[in-house]
Amino acid sequence: MDVYEAVTSRRSVRGFTDQPVSRDVLERVLSAAAWAPSGSNLQPWHVYVVTGETLAYLKKAATERVAAGEPWDEREYVMYPPALHSPYRERRASFGRERYSALGVAREDWEARARAAIANWDCFGAPAALFCYVDRELGLPQWSDLGMYLQSVMLLLRAEGLHSCPQMAWSQVRTTVADVLSPPPELVLFCGMSIGYEDPAATYVRTGREPLETTVTFVDPWWSTTDGAAV
Repeated sequence: MDVYEAVTSRRSVRGFTDQPVSRDVLERVLSAAAWAPSGSNLQPWHVYVVTGETLAYLKKAATERVAAGEPWDEREYVMYPPALHSPYRERRASFGRERYSALGVAREDWEARARAAIANWDCFGAPAALFCYVDRELGLPQWSDLGMYLQSVMLLLRAEGLHSCPQMAWSQVRTTVADVLSPPPELVLFCGMSIGYEDPAATYVRTGREPLETTVTFVDPWWSTTDGAAV
């Protein structure tokens, strides 16, 4: 699989089979992903990989907690600004409509929406998951390094025929995760990531992307004339 195919075929899959993911594959992916760029080579990611009985226990603990209506853990970072302005507000709303429409869930059916949401903490059935932490004393540039690292992981998983779903939702039950993983106190849970083989029977909608001209501006060289000839 070439890089372009890996990028365009990557998506947040929300339905996995129970086919195991071998440790050899995960080690190969994470070893290669370690070459992701980071400012001054800080490599600020701290990753826990969970499978088997440990993951089954964590899934059970998290889903039972959410199903019982227990309050979320206090956020250690802001997932979205409280007053999300245009065009981001509309993009987020459009994603929600597409996601629940694909599942046949009406906007006003809060019970069905809750059932769909709780699948997050079952890793959508995935047999493997990773949990990405960062030192709480590091800053926004290091958090952006996490994004580059996690994208590298997801693209390498595609090269192995695997899919994934990054999930900030796990930060809302971070103490439940910590009960299982026992991370040191200086670490903040950024996200979890479900990993596995896609279930072809799962219902999903591929979310679109904005036209290139909406998010990208090509700047003409200042030394060029309007007809494109160099000055």
